[in-house]
Amino acid sequence: MGYIISLGVGFGVGLLYWLLKVQSPAPPLIALAGLLGMVLGEHAIPVVKGQLFTPSAAVQSAPPAADGAAQKPLAPGAAKEGG
Repeated sequence: MGYIISLGVGFGVGLLYWLLKVQSPAPPLIALAGLLGMVLGEHAIPVVKGQLFTPSAAVQSAPPAADGAAQKPLAPGAAKEGG
């Protein structure tokens, strides 16, 4: 699958070079700008995903005890007894 994606992106870049009338291989400044764009894009995707899809910390409240007494919260790592 990676080869197909790479081929498609390469084809798209080739079309872009043709539209911009840039010779391939590109001049060094254009090639470096393209590499910089790839590096920035690679690092931007996780940042954007982290900003858009942050897991919300949903706080659930326990229902009141049958006898009306407040339930004591468990210590972190403590297991409930009885199953």
